[in-house]
Amino acid sequence: MKLFTGLIFCSLVLGVHSQWLSFLGEAYEGAKDMWRAYSDMREANYKNSDKYFHARGNYDAAQRGPGGAWAAKVISDARENVQRVTDLFKHGDSGHGVEDSRADQAANAWGRSGKDPNHFRPRGLPDKY
Repeated sequence: MKLFTGLIFCSLVLGVHSQWLSFLGEAYEGAKDMWRAYSDMREANYKNSDKYFHARGNYDAAQRGPGGAWAAKVISDARENVQRVTDLFKHGDSGHGVEDSRADQAANAWGRSGKDPNHFRPRGLPDKY
């Protein structure tokens, strides 16, 4: 009986352990996807492409699985919250940037939901991106 209980316990622990490792791996790869989209956005420096890169980064990360989607949400929310704070210092309580932040978050959610990020792709953006 003790052997059977020990085997069941070990299989549960190992199963949960492997799920956490999978989640962490997905989160790590998702964070890399977000960084790649940010780097591409900076490199492209293309007018009106911001929402496309937001959607693409979130889309790519979410395709990794639950860990990637979690990483995309955490990174996207953190970025928008930091931007709100810096806008507050730069412009006071004027509401500056609120609409842009809402539009960014909508593009983030669009990508995480699995919808095509090309919906936000501006005309003329090089095919490289």
